[in-house]
Amino acid sequence: MKTKLCEMFGIDVPIVAFSHCRDVVVAAAKAGGLGVFGADLSTPEQVAIELEWIEANIGGRPYGVDVLFPMKYDDIERHRNTDPLALIPKQHRDFVEDLLDRHGVPHLPGDEEQRLLSEMLNRRKGTPQYTEELLEVIFRFRGVKLLVTAIGTPPPGLVEKAHAAGMKFGAMIGKPQHAIRQRDAGVDLIIAQGHEAGGHTGEITTMVLIPQIVDAVAPLPVLAAGGIGRGRQVAAALALGAEGVWCGSVWLTTRESDSIPALRKRLLAASSSDTVRTRSFTGKHGRFLKSAWSDAWESPEAPEPLGRPLQYFLRTPSFARIDRVGAEALVSSPIGQIVGEMNSESTVRQVFTDMLSEYADALERMNRLSE
Repeated sequence: MKTKLCEMFGIDVPIVAFSHCRDVVVAAAKAGGLGVFGADLSTPEQVAIELEWIEANIGGRPYGVDVLFPMKYDDIERHRNTDPLALIPKQHRDFVEDLLDRHGVPHLPGDEEQRLLSEMLNRRKGTPQYTEELLEVIFRFRGVKLLVTAIGTPPPGLVEKAHAAGMKFGAMIGKPQHAIRQRDAGVDLIIAQGHEAGGHTGEITTMVLIPQIVDAVAPLPVLAAGGIGRGRQVAAALALGAEGVWCGSVWLTTRESDSIPALRKRLLAASSSDTVRTRSFTGKHGRFLKSAWSDAWESPEAPEPLGRPLQYFLRTPSFARIDRVGAEALVSSPIGQIVGEMNSESTVRQVFTDMLSEYADALERMNRLSE
């Protein structure tokens, strides 16, 4: 398979594996694709540790890093020296506390919750300033060959800096006007993410979005994302004009994934209808696994979710508590509608093998139809 993506990075197959788990990133590279590490959940110190491990284990293969460039966020700079809880209305704190109490979720030991909140506030997590700290770390690693932005356009000069460091620059978008804005900023490739995708996603479905973006930014390479985890979907994406695919959800149930057991169990049992697009996790619309958390925020008694990043501030210590005890009804994760196909545990390599085998079958079928 010799698409523009393969030629750009010297990889064997045009499959990009996005994950917050370093083991998945390395396994995807060894399977012939391109692994991309999601840095948004980590501190700069943690990112350094993860990238050092990746470069020690990836065997010189290329990999990428994904960061966020938020265009809209609550102004928290002036609150840096205040009590973090003062930023979150009491109504929201009481609502969450009542929810966790009803599910028997205890508090974290000591002052760990307060520490989490203080660190997020004092380090301005979720703001462009915090992304700059992450980038200072990322640019120290020569093995990074792709830098990807989500939720926003890269600031002036960053694309040129990435090019000077030997990196290509990619941008994830959900609308044609966003793709044009990214193209004009000088990015090297576009990831067009449809409505079916996990995490922050727009309203246009993948089948409709991909041709629009391919036509809008040609000859810039486009990757298809959203609802892709099988070979037939890879074949469809290439037929729509994409140069490769970007997959995230499908790796969460692989053996290499660091998903906690309670989440893994729920993902393996979920159907494609068991996802919901909600603001209750980050303050921005995103697709997540349905849970008692998302259900509660849809109830008439629920307050309006806060903006970004305050809703994230509210959610983070809550999910630290939920994950620690494995409260199955409440556990959740960004997940796309492809979850309905994720019915058995596998390895990253086996997922690649199955996708490529089904892709070949789909290609053969199309060739027969053409005859």
